[in-house]
Order: sequence, then structure tokens, then C-alpha cells
Amino acid sequence: MSFSKAIITVGGLTLGSRLLGFVRDILTAAVLGAGPVADAFFVALKLPNFFRRITAEGAFSVSFVPIFAGELEENGKESAVKFAQEAQAVMLAVMIPFTILMIVAMPWVIYVVAPGFGAGDSARYDLALEMSRITFPYILLMSLTALLGGVMNSFNRFGPFAAAPMLFNLSLIAALMFFSPIAETPGHAMAWGVAVAGILQFAWLFYACRKLGVMLKWQRPKLTPRIRTLFRKMGPGVFGAGIAQINLFVDMVLASLLPIGGISYLYYADRLYQLPLGVIGIAIGTALLPMLSRALKTNEKKTAERLFTKGIEAGVMFALPATIAYIAVGGTLVDILFVRGAFAAEDGAQAAYALMGYSLGLPAFILSRVLSTVFFAHGDTTSPVKFAVICAIMNTVLALALILPFKHVGIAMATGLTAWVNLALLIRALRKRELITLTKGAIRRATIMLGAALAMGAGLLVMDYVMMPHFMDSGTGMRLVGLALLVGIGAAIYGFILYITGILTPSMVKELFPKGKKQDTIEDVQQLGQ
Repeated sequence: MSFSKAIITVGGLTLGSRLLGFVRDILTAAVLGAGPVADAFFVALKLPNFFRRITAEGAFSVSFVPIFAGELEENGKESAVKFAQEAQAVMLAVMIPFTILMIVAMPWVIYVVAPGFGAGDSARYDLALEMSRITFPYILLMSLTALLGGVMNSFNRFGPFAAAPMLFNLSLIAALMFFSPIAETPGHAMAWGVAVAGILQFAWLFYACRKLGVMLKWQRPKLTPRIRTLFRKMGPGVFGAGIAQINLFVDMVLASLLPIGGISYLYYADRLYQLPLGVIGIAIGTALLPMLSRALKTNEKKTAERLFTKGIEAGVMFALPATIAYIAVGGTLVDILFVRGAFAAEDGAQAAYALMGYSLGLPAFILSRVLSTVFFAHGDTTSPVKFAVICAIMNTVLALALILPFKHVGIAMATGLTAWVNLALLIRALRKRELITLTKGAIRRATIMLGAALAMGAGLLVMDYVMMPHFMDSGTGMRLVGLALLVGIGAAIYGFILYITGILTPSMVKELFPKGKKQDTIEDVQQLGQ
């Protein structure tokens, strides 16, 4: 599978999941709104996700995949699968006791992650406690799912892991539609939906691995040499991922101190902000890590350079228009998607302001994922940690400085601005170690993309002023039609400019849909850029 094909596979499936996520969020906004039940549920949802990004999608994945991919390339499938079994055994030995401990200690955990709930706000505290105990086992199931997903990705089977989040969204949609009437609150129904989603995602990846012919047998945990290597790689990664989650933790703590609704505003803004970050940033990182790791393992330096360049250009190509669009018409997007039912127009306006704050750092976040992958593929999980510590401190200082004048928007702005500091530190370190080179051609293409994105933004502003009022005064169906036109015309403007300037060519499109079936080997990526 080619790198571009891998990106389109992961990105396409992630886009499908995010669209389902918007359906889920539309229902959530209409039913929960931005009240105490919503704030409590979002804390219960974020709590296992804090740790999931460390154990599942954070330090474990970026440490496990390069080792597994290298083992697969050098010693074959049998040796690699045995290593995965060893990792699974150790993961279970750690995660099962941790999950039980957190559920027991949840009354104290809520005081830490949402101190505002305990300060004369017993309603939100009690709700958050009950829901968090339901959702927290999700971390155990997702850790196992991430292990199986890393195995699949290393075999260049990116589809199953990328499709798994669809089951999460479908589970929560079903919980809202069918379980809410009989649950204590709609928030409780969604909490149970999170737990069920973990089971479904693990079962899906288990089936996909079995279909591939990979069965991870259960065994007693042992500290084998390869597991010790994994732990050494994970050590800095756990710390670094933990530092990254501290930023989110600080955001939640500060938002819990704001009036009711602050946490919800940030949640809905984050959902839109995560769309391009998930579709593009995660897709590029997911596809790049195993391919780049194998290229480096076999000393294919030219292939590695081409993979990196393509990753950077793909990130810039999609990050810039998303950023400009959110800043230009973010209010209209939030209004169409979320303002209905219990989610009032004023709630939508506040979420839109937060979206603009987050969007300031969107290009930096996406490019940072690509650059971090270069470190991970080289087996360096330490350097990004140093930068994460600096950025965590800066994020906290900025959030504290901006929260008084801008409230929840200040929290979002601090996150966005800190992303650029992280990107600058990554670029500086990679250049110093001569691990990356940015050619004049790449800089020229990025400049053209910026110009095209700005032109698209101007067009969106005109359409939002002239065309959208006619749709906004109509029903939900017409508003969605207006949204589709806004997105479609904006994409057409951007794509046309890239086409006439030679950035977007027919050959690039053909590369995404190659004829015939190829072997999933390193030879596929060696064709890139030729």
C-alpha cells in the first residue's frame, strides 16, 4: 500500500467516523444542551480518554509500532506476533489493577480533575462520579484495541483500526436514541454507551487480526528483553504523553471553575477542531510511522525523505484551509450543527468563539504530528518530551493569564498559541540533527497553498454574508443544504487555485486509486516521488 493510499484510507474512514460523531454531537447538544448533566458527562468522557491517549494512542503506540514493524521486517511474522503476545500480557497485568484502583478512588479523582464540582456544586459532582465509574473501564478495552491496531497497521492494514471509532459513535447514538428514556438521565445512557463501545471496538479488531491470521494467545507476563526495550522507549513517551494530557487536564480544571456551560462550550468547539486534526493529522501519523520505521530499518534513506516530504505537504495542504474556514465562518458552522433543542443560540456563539481560539494552532498541531513521527521512527521518544514540558508550562501560564479577560475562550487560545511553540522546537531540533530538509520547492508550494486558503476564506466570508442568511432562516434541512454548499464551494475555490498553479495534478489523484493489487511491502513506498 502506497503512503498516499494509506493516508486516504485512514483519513476517509476517520472522516466517516467524524461525520457520525457530528450526528452524535447534534443529538447530544439537543438533548443535554450545556447544563449540569452535560458538564458531568463530558468530564466522565474525558477522564478515561486522558489515560487512553497515554496507554493506547500515546506512548505505547509510538513505542510498540516501530519495534513490531522492525521485528516483522527483520525476523518475520512469527517473531513479531510473539512480541505482541508478550506486550499484551504485560499490558493486562498493568491495566486491570489500574482500572480497578481508579474506579474505587473515583470520589477523590473527581475532586482533582474537576475541583469546581466540589465547591458547592454537589449536583454536578454526584453525576460526574456515577458516570465516570461507568466509563472508566473503556481505557482497558481501548488499550487492548490499540495493541491490535498497531499490529494491523504494521502489516499495512490500516482500515480496521481507522474504522473502529465508527463503532464508538454508533454506540453513543444508539444509547441516546434508545436507552435515554429508561436511564436515570441521558448522560447516564451515554456513559453506558461508552462502555459498550469499548467492547465493540475490541471485538472488531480481534476479528480483523484473526482474519489476517494473527492470533495473540494469552500468556503470563514476562519481562523479556524486547519488553524491557519497549518499557525503555515508553518511559519518556509516557511522561511526554502525560505532559500533553496535563494541558487538557489544566483546561478542564480551569473550565470547571467557570460558570455552568464552560466545559460544554469547549467540548463542542473541540469536536469541530478535532475533525481536520483527526482526519489529516492522525491519518498522516498513522500511515507514516510504520512505513518510515521500516524504511529506516532497511536503510532506505531516499524513501524516508520522500515519505517525510509528502507527509509535510499533505499536512499543510489540508490544515490551512480548515484553519481559515473555522476563523471565517466558524460561527455559522456551530450554529447549523449544534444550535437546537437545549443548546441555545448564545451557547452556540460561545462555542464558536472557543473554536476560533483553538483554530489558531491547528496547522501547528497537524505538522507537529508529522515531525514527532520522525523522532519516533528513529526510536527517539525523549526529545519530544522536553518540548512537551516547556509547552505544558507555557499553556498553563497563558491559560491563567487569558481566562480572566476571555473566560473559556482564553483557555482555547492558550492551547492554540502553545502549539506553535511546540512546532518551532521540533523543527529546530530536527534541523540541528539533520533529520529533515525543507527544499525551496516545498516552501514555494506551501506559500501557494496559503494564498489559496486566504482566497477561499474571502470567498467564504462573501457567501456567508450574501447566501447563508436565506438558508439560516429556513428549517434544518435547508440549513444543512446551505452548509453543504458553503463547504463545497469553498473546497472548489481552494482546489481550483491549487490546480491552476500546478500543486494539485491528475497524477496525484490517480496515485490514490492505483490499478491492480500490490503487495504490502517496503517496495510500495519506494515508488513515492518518482
